[in-house]
Amino acid sequence: MKILAVGDKESRYIWDHFDRERFKDIDLILSSGDLKSEYLSFLVTMIKAPLFYVHGNHDTPYIVKEPLGCTSIDDQLVIYNDIRILGLGGSQVYNNGRFQYTEKEMALRIKRLKRVLKKYNGFDILLTHAPAYGLGDGDDLCHRGFQSFIELLDQYSPKYFIHGHQHLNYGRQERFISYKKTSIINAYEYHILEY
Repeated sequence: MKILAVGDKESRYIWDHFDRERFKDIDLILSSGDLKSEYLSFLVTMIKAPLFYVHGNHDTPYIVKEPLGCTSIDDQLVIYNDIRILGLGGSQVYNNGRFQYTEKEMALRIKRLKRVLKKYNGFDILLTHAPAYGLGDGDDLCHRGFQSFIELLDQYSPKYFIHGHQHLNYGRQERFISYKKTSIINAYEYHILEY
């Protein structure tokens, strides 16, 4: 199964110069947040694949205008083609915005999912906006990752952890990091992966 992961910056290559042939075999689109609602609606219309998203820290416009044809999986575990995907959007609190959480609040969100995680024996893909603490995050409070995500990776060993928030042009950011049995992918702009 081919998955298109997107986040943080609308790709001019995709939006302005869409090539249907290049994306014809995409089976699923995952958005890690901070993209325009219209862009997500464009993707799901042109690519003809389901699109699941989590909220980024700049996604307050979604409250008024959600992306059409797309599904928010924030605080949910969804199953698509036998792949279990867990969604946890938002970033660390830095200015009390809508999709910002303290470490304690993120841990509480995860705790509320324990029953469903037990029922489905974990998950295969973790989709978040913020990275995990110490794994591709930043030094400032806004871009610091969540320790709670490390605990999820340690307990469930998903195949993939897809996040955004850390733009690849911020400096020494890497698109791929390995952590134990999990491949971590920074979805900045876009990346295609084969599951």
